Amino acid sequence: MKRRDFLNVAAMSGVSLVGLRLGATPAQAQSRSDVIRILLEDSPNTFDPSGTGYNPASCNISWNVYDRLVTFGTKPVEGEDDAHIYDYSNIVGQAAESYEVSEDGTVITFKMRDGATFHDGRPVTAHDAKWSLDRAVSLPTSKAQLGTGSLTSPDQFAVVDDMTFQITLPQADRFTLPNLCILFPAIFNSELAKEHATEDDPWAEAWLKTNEAGGGPFTVSRYVADQQFVLDRFAEWKNGAVPSHARILAQIVPVASSRRVSAEKGEADLVRALSGRDIKDMIDAGKPRVLGISNPARMVSIALNSEMAPFDNKLVRQAVAFAVPYDEMFESVLYSRGTPLFGGSAETTEPVYPQPLPYTQDLEKAKALLAEAGMPDGFETTFTIDSSLGTTAEPIAILMQEALGKIGITVKIEKVPSAQMGQLQTERALPMYIAVGGAWLADPDYFFRIFYNSTRRWNYGNYQNEEMSTLVSETRFETDEEVYKAKVIRMIELAKEDVPLIALWSPYQDTVLSDAVSGYEYMFHGQLELRLLEKT
Repeated sequence: MKRRDFLNVAAMSGVSLVGLRLGATPAQAQSRSDVIRILLEDSPNTFDPSGTGYNPASCNISWNVYDRLVTFGTKPVEGEDDAHIYDYSNIVGQAAESYEVSEDGTVITFKMRDGATFHDGRPVTAHDAKWSLDRAVSLPTSKAQLGTGSLTSPDQFAVVDDMTFQITLPQADRFTLPNLCILFPAIFNSELAKEHATEDDPWAEAWLKTNEAGGGPFTVSRYVADQQFVLDRFAEWKNGAVPSHARILAQIVPVASSRRVSAEKGEADLVRALSGRDIKDMIDAGKPRVLGISNPARMVSIALNSEMAPFDNKLVRQAVAFAVPYDEMFESVLYSRGTPLFGGSAETTEPVYPQPLPYTQDLEKAKALLAEAGMPDGFETTFTIDSSLGTTAEPIAILMQEALGKIGITVKIEKVPSAQMGQLQTERALPMYIAVGGAWLADPDYFFRIFYNSTRRWNYGNYQNEEMSTLVSETRFETDEEVYKAKVIRMIELAKEDVPLIALWSPYQDTVLSDAVSGYEYMFHGQLELRLLEKT
């Protein structure tokens, strides 16, 4: 659906489009202390958490409008005052006030929260959980992901009574509960949604694209495609604390320089998607307040196609890894706004990934490895960059071109549109390029499953390794933690030695905040978590 059409559909389906004028100050609509003004780069393209073709920005609405049975707890961000990050190790009830896992791990029983209602006042029951999970494992966008947690069929979901819901698994799966915490398994007001379902659209996808049927802490009060949306607090929300009654005014400002000016002048309370250079300049100037938090399951790397000559030779991949000018890239491209993933130890002792790989720039070692691979005079290759990666892709490519030239590798840089890039990745047609990947789940074996073993485009290095495949299949269901740790460490050793992905860094999610805002929380998907935000 084109954005113009989305706007028209929204108007016909009852979403209020009488929004605040873009650029209007919050005080013109409501007192400034009652409005948290947020500037974003991109506009949501659907309200549906399982919407086909949803973009990341859509999380900014659906994540805050819907609850899930369970969610990740939070913990303080080290070194940052009044900031929190999701705690992957602590899964707590949300729409369900509690849950219990059977001794063998195959049955999970959820007790729905007494007194909780949807935004229209209807009670949240186990019947809503059943319909919502049936929907999630039936729609293509969510089905594939939930399948990684053994959630595959409506037959697995049962209503025990109005307030008790149960999931049965074929075997204990470490990814089941984390999958219930992510975007897709939102709890819908099933009665409201079914009123808008049709024979051709049994899951009300068309209606839920531009309407919400949630019971989360916020409701959508206004939406103007590509311009802004307004979220109001749901005063009757029972599934957590509601620290304030501030309205959220989120404005879409695609031009980074405009967002920066608003941040520097204090015209906005929260500003996202500024470049490393912008952030560094503001920090050097001593204002405004900047929070930089890295996602522990996100990695920027240089992908080498391990099934395409000459990168099918691991000595060549190692040579390239020793040629990368890591420090120069980190400082001049990222402006040090991230966690380095280079210069690590060759020995692996902890089952944590991503972790720094044991590579730093060493051109003499790189030349020796090329010679050992039978290519002392180097070779010619192509470095492909995605035009959507903005200001970071081209300087990374240029620095790689210069560095590889010093060891005899001639590099041609090609820039392609994002859509074409995705197709080329799917076809495994690229020899070398920048890969940006973030995992929904933070288990290290899950990261390897997606980025080092998948048959889909996310296996950026086209890595084919029988030992890795075996380890990935075994760790998912491993219950002995010592055995699990040993197998993960072996996966990390393979990643270090075979290096289909040359890890660069985990970038910060830099967010500029006004001094009046507190309760910032970083969530795994990198989009807005609004529940704890308040303003004084």
